[in-house]
Amino acid sequence: MLLAINTATPQFSIALMSEGGTLVAESVFFGGSSKFRPLMPALHHLLGSARTDIKQLTTLAVVTGPGSFTGLRIGLSVAKGICQGLQIPIIGLSSLKAMASQVPYTPYTICPVIDSRKGEIFSALFRWSDDEGRVTRITEDTCFRVEELHEFAKGSVLFVGNDIQGQGPAIREAVGHRALLAPPHLWALRASAVGFVALEQAREKGVAELHRLVPSYLRPPDIGPNLHGPALKREGATFRPGGVLPLTKETEKR
Repeated sequence: MLLAINTATPQFSIALMSEGGTLVAESVFFGGSSKFRPLMPALHHLLGSARTDIKQLTTLAVVTGPGSFTGLRIGLSVAKGICQGLQIPIIGLSSLKAMASQVPYTPYTICPVIDSRKGEIFSALFRWSDDEGRVTRITEDTCFRVEELHEFAKGSVLFVGNDIQGQGPAIREAVGHRALLAPPHLWALRASAVGFVALEQAREKGVAELHRLVPSYLRPPDIGPNLHGPALKREGATFRPGGVLPLTKETEKR
């Protein structure tokens, strides 16, 4: 049985699914600054509702970022603790990749967006592959100001994310008529999507080494304004004004 955890976005969620990809149970929670506190009670409730003992877990999938710094730390800590206690493998994956995978087939480029709360957004570009029948990555995860979307996203783009309602006007202003906004039921990242992508990723790349799994913040957790602009080199960031750098072979599989 696989347990999937998402604490990267304002709506945290957990899901239980079979190793074959069948969703057994899922819980989604909304809240304020203390929203992540009930993570363990929520997990026990989920297992109880599915009549599953925690010892029946065989794999754990967790979002490593980008997203809420506090949420990522809590989610990874809980996930690692469970994996160490049960001696089970862990799979870490991108919140943006999981979010893009929730979008049904579309001919448009998919651009998931997560508010970074620093006047910037976390984003990446994906597309549906007709050959593979799934969402594939075009660019690495990165962080930049929303008004720079016109340089980052070319052609008609379908935007999805936890703050599309709030960011929608700014996105439309930056991208113009090329911007398409996904329907509301696709905005929130669900743990079930994390689980599905994790199973797919595990088949291709295997599982992660527990001690090497760390949060993907994409920018320093500072408290001041970003005085360097999006050209500041960040871990995993590839966007710079004027274009997108090529993917590495490693990132292409994320």
